[in-house]
Amino acid sequence: MARYLEAKCRLCRREGEKLFLKGSKCHSDKCPIERRPYAPGMHGQNRRQKTSDYGLQLREKQKVKRIYGLQEKQFRAYFAEADRMAGVTGLNLLHLIEARLDNVIYRMGMATSRTEARQIVRHKLVKVDGRIANIPSFSVRVGARLELVDAAKEHLRVNAAAAAAGNTGTSEWMDVDLPTRQGTFRELPARDQLDANIREQLIVELYSK
Repeated sequence: MARYLEAKCRLCRREGEKLFLKGSKCHSDKCPIERRPYAPGMHGQNRRQKTSDYGLQLREKQKVKRIYGLQEKQFRAYFAEADRMAGVTGLNLLHLIEARLDNVIYRMGMATSRTEARQIVRHKLVKVDGRIANIPSFSVRVGARLELVDAAKEHLRVNAAAAAAGNTGTSEWMDVDLPTRQGTFRELPARDQLDANIREQLIVELYSK
């Protein structure tokens, strides 16, 4: 699968806001967008301020893809599935992405970024309902119990992430026991529990053309 291998901070600068792709660095004064709040490249500071409707829709789709670390093909597949489901397509899309195993591990506070969570999953350090799961896109069902394997519970990065989560709190739709590195995906999040800066309706409009 194709992966983005360039500097992730460029993505935040391109979208003009923090996407929290680098964990603790995003919360420090080392975050590049704090010092250079404009798009990367030699013309970054000279970009036109006015954007067309299509441009706004495209940028919103790109932003959400980058937040969750998805490729275009994956994102289109999620949208197609969301569109077939009953209910609001935009919220369905967010629910499908939020239920990804790598995202759930990140929301549990076991990793400081989704990239780090994806690595934890790939290294077979996560159990879902007692079984090892190593596919980041695995869809976690409501009520599933997740835990890290014993070998991962004392990893320095896991400890750092859990300590940070202990201070900031974990997602409201999950029951998490940070000391034992376990949690339950209790329910799908309500819209007001998710990022208010995501305008999923723009994505629906883009793909509905």
